[in-house]
Amino acid sequence: MDLHWMAWTWQTAAFFLFIAACLVGMTVWEWASPGGAPRRGVLGIDTTRGDRLFISLLGSAFIHLGWLGLTDAPLWGGTIIAVVYALAVFRWV
Repeated sequence: MDLHWMAWTWQTAAFFLFIAACLVGMTVWEWASPGGAPRRGVLGIDTTRGDRLFISLLGSAFIHLGWLGLTDAPLWGGTIIAVVYALAVFRWV
């Protein structure tokens, strides 16, 4: 199968492996500690662990797109902001 047209790089593979690791990690967490009861956060909506993972991944995607569109700085800055954002989502949202 010829996949050269898809421009797969190690960064692309690392991204998809990270997403898979997040999903596996959340599955193991739920299996080890069932429940994860919904809680109301600063957004005013009840969220579960899976909801918070989805919100953090989606928000991180927008942070990275904004970083790429608005700055010429290396992407590591956007990644640091996205990690802080994800930690805040899991803690307070």
